[in-house]
Amino acid sequence: MGKKRSREQDGLSGGAVDKSVGKMDEGSSDEEDFDMVDVDFEWFNYDPEVDFHGVKSLLRQLFDVDATLFNMSTLADLVLSQPTIGSTVKVDGKNTDAYAMLTALNTAVHNDSESLRGVLEYLANKASNNSALAPVAELLNAGKQIGLVFSERFINMPSEIAPPLFSMLIDEIEAAVEDKEPYEFSHYLIVSRTYIEVESTLNVEERKRKKAKEDASIFYFHPEDEVLQKYAVAFGGFPYTKEGDAVADSKRAFQEMGIKAQGHMILIEASKFKEAVKAVHDYINPSQ
Repeated sequence: MGKKRSREQDGLSGGAVDKSVGKMDEGSSDEEDFDMVDVDFEWFNYDPEVDFHGVKSLLRQLFDVDATLFNMSTLADLVLSQPTIGSTVKVDGKNTDAYAMLTALNTAVHNDSESLRGVLEYLANKASNNSALAPVAELLNAGKQIGLVFSERFINMPSEIAPPLFSMLIDEIEAAVEDKEPYEFSHYLIVSRTYIEVESTLNVEERKRKKAKEDASIFYFHPEDEVLQKYAVAFGGFPYTKEGDAVADSKRAFQEMGIKAQGHMILIEASKFKEAVKAVHDYINPSQ
């Protein structure tokens, strides 16, 4: 795959991003500025010798409580088996765990893979129970060549890393298609997560008096998802199978509301994917 860029050799990095560390001097007022730290993000190809644990951890986070339904070790191995498709993002050099990842797997090619077959059946089942996701179920059940996109990052990673991740994925897939490799997709299916706020259930009497707001607004862990779904054939959320294992109250942070996470899928025709990614770039990095 000589046509694909080696990001390590090119020295491609995401540049410095200012992040607040929340550190203030003693006796300072709330109006004073926080200390800022420059962080240099670097993009790397997948390396099976280095990235297994980091990728596995991010995949677990992506599937939330339902991660226990799948063999995350073999799924991570499958991601690592195509090292030049997709990227990891790190801050302390190649030989460290990834803080973010993005990849695309061919659902038709890997349909017989034990590591992915369960995931595809799971997604098809979830899609069949949501009319908004009906096209997803139809395509998966028909065995079409769909690019199954896994995109995940640590919760405090800036959204600015998303545009280059997707842009490099497009470049790599185009190069792979030129090399006659099986990446000529009809659609891309992005697996993601969203959440809604829910009232605390710590106080039993309060729970009796108030009903949880199941119709609450949907919030996005990944801001780019709101842009991507504007170009989608179908998109929608679904409840986790092991939803009862999640404890919303443990996810409260200095507020009265907890959060309830749920799965989310976005299906985009391959012909519109590049345009969707450009829109993500324009939204997140409008000045670049």
